[in-house]
Amino acid sequence: MFVPGQRWISTAEPELGLGTVLRVQGRSVQVLFAKAGVLRPYAMESAPLVRAEFRPGQRIAGKGISFLVERVDVREGLLVYRGEGREMEEGQLDDEQAVSQADDRLIGGRTDPVSHFEQRLDALRRRAEARRSPSWGLGAARVGLVPHQLRVAGIASARRPPRVLLADEVGLGKTIEAGMILARQLATGRASRALVLLPDTLVYQWFVELLRRFNLSFAIYDEERCEALEQSEPGSNPFEDEQLVIADFAFLESSPKRAQQLLDAGWDLLVVDEAHHLEWTPEAASPRYTLVEQLAAKTPGVILLTATPEQLGRSGHFARLRLLDPQRYSDLDAYLAESDGFQALSQVADRLTQGQPLTVEDRSLLASVLADDAELTGQLAETVAPEHARAILAALIDRHGTGRAMFRNRRAGIGGFPQRVPAWHLIDADTLDDSRRQALLAEFHADIQQPPPALTLDYADDPRLQALVDLLEAHPQAKFLLICRSQAKVLALEEALRTRTGAGIARFHEGLGIVQRDRNAAFFAQPDGARLLLCSEIGSEGRNFQFAHHLVLWDLPLDPDLLEQRIGRLDRIGQRHDISIHVLAVEGSAQHVLARWYDEGLDAFRVSPSDGRELLRRYGEPLARLADEHARSADGRDQELDVLVAETRASHEELAALIREGRDHLLELASSRDLHAEELAQAFRREDVDPARDAFIQRLLEQFGIHAEELGPKVLLLDPQYLSTDALPGFAEGPISVTFDRDTALAREELPLLRLDHPLVLGAMDLVLSGEQGNAAFMVDDALGPRSALLQAVFVLECVADRALDAERFLPVLPLPVTIDTRLAERPDFQPSEIALRKAADRNIEVARYRKFLNKLVPPMLEKAEAVATAQAQERVAEATALAGETLDAELARLQALRAVNPSISAAEIALVQAERNALLDALPKARLRLDAVRFVVSADFLALR
Repeated sequence: MFVPGQRWISTAEPELGLGTVLRVQGRSVQVLFAKAGVLRPYAMESAPLVRAEFRPGQRIAGKGISFLVERVDVREGLLVYRGEGREMEEGQLDDEQAVSQADDRLIGGRTDPVSHFEQRLDALRRRAEARRSPSWGLGAARVGLVPHQLRVAGIASARRPPRVLLADEVGLGKTIEAGMILARQLATGRASRALVLLPDTLVYQWFVELLRRFNLSFAIYDEERCEALEQSEPGSNPFEDEQLVIADFAFLESSPKRAQQLLDAGWDLLVVDEAHHLEWTPEAASPRYTLVEQLAAKTPGVILLTATPEQLGRSGHFARLRLLDPQRYSDLDAYLAESDGFQALSQVADRLTQGQPLTVEDRSLLASVLADDAELTGQLAETVAPEHARAILAALIDRHGTGRAMFRNRRAGIGGFPQRVPAWHLIDADTLDDSRRQALLAEFHADIQQPPPALTLDYADDPRLQALVDLLEAHPQAKFLLICRSQAKVLALEEALRTRTGAGIARFHEGLGIVQRDRNAAFFAQPDGARLLLCSEIGSEGRNFQFAHHLVLWDLPLDPDLLEQRIGRLDRIGQRHDISIHVLAVEGSAQHVLARWYDEGLDAFRVSPSDGRELLRRYGEPLARLADEHARSADGRDQELDVLVAETRASHEELAALIREGRDHLLELASSRDLHAEELAQAFRREDVDPARDAFIQRLLEQFGIHAEELGPKVLLLDPQYLSTDALPGFAEGPISVTFDRDTALAREELPLLRLDHPLVLGAMDLVLSGEQGNAAFMVDDALGPRSALLQAVFVLECVADRALDAERFLPVLPLPVTIDTRLAERPDFQPSEIALRKAADRNIEVARYRKFLNKLVPPMLEKAEAVATAQAQERVAEATALAGETLDAELARLQALRAVNPSISAAEIALVQAERNALLDALPKARLRLDAVRFVVSADFLALR
């Protein structure tokens, strides 16, 4: 039972020290870890908490006094400690107490196998090293190591807090970038409550993406969930029940009450996708924009995902930027004037990048922009030396107005994409009767509506079906991805194909559960698995099927961005093969008209058009009308279609030219000029290949009775048949398949990628390190000298600080092993012999028989070990404090220098870094030392003497 005032320890975060129960309500409990400045809400049934109880013989401290406990009483649910003539209630205990009982267990003869001690020490070392890394929280994320994504995530994750606009071109991974920033913020403690706000059509896609790719379990909120929570706890705010929440705009727009509760709940990080749909003008704002504006004003971290400026227009991007920084972006006209200036500079930057001569006008513009830097202006000439050109470019990037708030990457700049090869499969219209023509037209009308209405579909005699069968037979070794508009189409196609082809077929649609979808996708990915995967539109959202090189378009969406999403399942960075895009259409049908518009007007089957949204706005309505009329009667319509296609083509070329001329090249270069631009890439390169870590994880799981069996190349089955605890996450549904290989995890999205920051591995390490397992051991080592005995004491150095400071990047919970002999001399180079470690499991030693000499030898040896460890701890603390000061001083100097030339650097941002520096330099020297584990090592003849 939880009672306010009780003291508890988090087994998941023991470094937080003792927590105090503040509030108990319903099924939840709130615990304050005052020293760390952390308030944690827990569900009672699953709280990772253990009562901080001290027993007679242990020393406690509080209220400036310390004494040995002689007796423990209970008063109204609270513990009262008495000893040495003093009394102390548990609520008066200091937040930091030496709670280890490793030495008591050793002296009492209650020891564990030597292998468990080794595993515990290895876990401490590995966790400390991993926690320092800039990739902590992302190691187990199923993401490819794509340089531009890692740069964006590295830069934004280091911001305090991140308030950024992600505006990459379609297909470059804005969702992945946002997920990496979000995962990193949560893992480092800079955020604990996160809200993802979306159009309702994207809710499930984001839920799956965050769960499968980043191991983040978000709760989807709707009216039904809110009502259920309010019924269980009347008067409560339902949005406070979960830390990680996904909600959709439509749900909140329908209920002002829920919208207000959402605002009142308080969040650390807000993510908004499709932000270009938030409408704003200087005169008015849409309800969605207003809601996001109110949330952004109260939430420290904000990530907006939006269409590129070429699609949205500069005034639209100003509307997004003012959500991030309303003080900096308060005047639209001023922003447009500033943007004009940077576009002019972009052309100069191009010439500098390409080593071209500068015109007189170029030099005049640079001289005015760099007037505050005499050294740079002195280097301006018609031909600028390469080293001077780099310095000038760096100065221009530093002065870029929106370069810190907005990230934009382009496919052309990234490179690494395959060629798209359109393949037409046109069917003679004369082979169709009138009923089939009417069915095709009805299907077209359903396809261009949102949501599509229900249709009775029968493809048994559809002429496209034979074209599809012929295609499968013409390429007997190839895999084909077919994406169509709806689940109903997938089912109708599967039914029609059943008797027409022997090729293996898999399905992927929203009517399947997530497990079944994963299984079907895995069947398609297997070399000897399905050759054809039938997908509804959900198949174009987030999935990676780049092992296939053939895309079949059974139908076409009216939205060019949706077509690009379909093609993007195969046309991805790292795709090593050209992509064949098979267009199945009946000549003269509405689908054929739409295909011609895409092909001849936008060239969308060969390149990724950046102006698709604008062209749809201009021509979508006449296109749909003409397609309908053409399908009903082609007489005289070809000329009208030719005119529409020609107008579209002319507009496309005009817009493309405007985009090329108006692109802000400095913005595209800005992300490479940040201190944190390459941190993540370097961290992944260091850590991604580590066979020893993989073996450690397997041994760790074996301690809990989980057996690993090799299923195939780089795939393991983890069998929990002999699982020794229910506290380990991930095995509720039985055995799970996993991998340690990133490429395998990317190809098979149902396979978790195991790293030290994966929830399963983290849970296992927390269970080991928060409990007694392996914290006391006794072993015989024949390699020791005669009559020798050593005490190995493992202390841990931990800094109890506000988690938002992320102090562990400088000083993680650090193991400090110390070895002392019976003469109380340190033995810094001692390591147990390999033979002794191998034989340890076979030696059955009754340690309890030696309690007498252990009770005599261990206390003085341990006291000496603590003195040695204290000296080591002081050195580590000094190193960490110096590193923190050096790192943050450099960042402050960089920001202060930038502020002199760039108005986007605010005084508040500099003040936050300064406050973080001061808090860290105050907290790190207060790091505490505690005993975690001990091992007594003796020679065989030493035991004989006893």
